[in-house]
Amino acid sequence: MAENDKEFQDMTALVTGSSNGIGAAAAVAFARRGARVLIHYFRARNEAERVLASVRDAGAGGEIFQADLSSRDGVHAFIAALQDRRVDILVNNAGSLIRRTRFLEMTEAYWEQIFMLNLTSAMLITRALVPRMIEQKRGFIVNVSSVAARNGGGLGAMAYASAKAALSAMTKGLAKELAPHGVRVNTVSPGTVDTNYHRTFSTAQMLDAVKNATPLQRLGTAEEIADVIVFLCSHGARFIHGQAIEVNGGFLMV
Repeated sequence: MAENDKEFQDMTALVTGSSNGIGAAAAVAFARRGARVLIHYFRARNEAERVLASVRDAGAGGEIFQADLSSRDGVHAFIAALQDRRVDILVNNAGSLIRRTRFLEMTEAYWEQIFMLNLTSAMLITRALVPRMIEQKRGFIVNVSSVAARNGGGLGAMAYASAKAALSAMTKGLAKELAPHGVRVNTVSPGTVDTNYHRTFSTAQMLDAVKNATPLQRLGTAEEIADVIVFLCSHGARFIHGQAIEVNGGFLMV
């Protein structure tokens, strides 16, 4: 499919965590293919505004929404704000390890916050939006997991890795239920990507180690992950259901 094809014309895509990084790249990629884009952010209002400007520059419409998806109240407020919006494409991208925390330093509150942000919020948002997808017999859901779901993550990322592994499992269960209704559910599992996220939680030495362990000898880009997200919602992926697509330059081969 050519980049300027408008395959998603007359569709609306919601991308959570889309003020920067993979989410921002996905929002713009969907806009280039004709979708109206709903942009979610937590704190980075200015960045979200810039993404919205890029969406409009691509010739698409869009809106921005603020919500803290690491809290139950924040998730339900976000769902309420979406109540009158039809969403054809849902990308559950919002997530973070918040801070590196080793097992014996972990509190129950931290564990619950990690799971709310990386897993439970995706479940609740999906549950709210799926009925309309089923009604129209068409919908696309892409959950953004992580290579950490396969290898347990780096030191201090165990809770995050556990939540992402559960997200990948949730994808398979959802795909089995929703495929007969015309709703396609898949996961993209990025490796280490050259974004502010990884620069925040990893040292230069850690990132260099990943590069050295990657056959391509470099980190991924947000655009490379976004391209796979968009592909999974395209007609070309019509027979792909319940898969976790590893996008990591060969860092992990499964």
